[in-house]
Amino acid sequence: MGVFEEKKETCGTICLKYLLFAFNFLFWLAGGVVMAVGVWTLVQKSDYISLLSSKTYAASAYILVLAGVIVMVTGVLGCCATFKEQKRLLRVYFILLLCIFLLEILAGVLAYIYYQQLNDELKQNLKKTMTEKYNQTNYEHITKAVDKLQQEFKCCGSNSSADWAESVYIRSGAKGRKVPDSCCKTITNMCGIRDHPSNIYKVEGGCITKLENFILDHLKIIGAVGVGIACVQIIGMVFTCCLYRNLKAEPY
Repeated sequence: MGVFEEKKETCGTICLKYLLFAFNFLFWLAGGVVMAVGVWTLVQKSDYISLLSSKTYAASAYILVLAGVIVMVTGVLGCCATFKEQKRLLRVYFILLLCIFLLEILAGVLAYIYYQQLNDELKQNLKKTMTEKYNQTNYEHITKAVDKLQQEFKCCGSNSSADWAESVYIRSGAKGRKVPDSCCKTITNMCGIRDHPSNIYKVEGGCITKLENFILDHLKIIGAVGVGIACVQIIGMVFTCCLYRNLKAEPY
């Protein structure tokens, strides 16, 4: 009877080992996805981040990058801990899983909080940023971001093209331009002189609506990825605890 119970426990441990190994492989792949989402947000959309006064959006992306790196390292550690059956490694693995879980929940919470306050922030700051910093010394990154925003989203000004009348750049002369050349449907030098719907983008709601929708979509992705992977990790932590208990119960 004792021999049968020992074999049964051993079979259970073997099953747990392979389940945990499969989980770690998928977890490692998921870490790559998490890191890729964070890097893509920071690298490809870094121009738009410079138009935001709050650093919450960027912080969420940085947290995902950090979590992704730790996830990939943890996945390898988990495989080693599983097959070597070392309880110390399993403890370290469990602690790392818990840390990643908390990081990704934090990224999800930050994304949700910023999701709620984004509209107010854009209303308060985007117009000011565009009218006061566009084409000004030491704000070349803002100029590049605004030009990219207006061309990529086919819009002009924060709320409308009329916003540019208050711009430091336009009021200083701007060689007769009424709007920056990036407002034009077809960009040519000095095309911003003619402020007419046939020449420039006259989009209802201006760039603020376009940028808000864009960021909201990405916040949903950041939040979903962070919380989704965190929930999957609960399975890994359960498997780890079960394997740890089985190894502890078995004779050395």
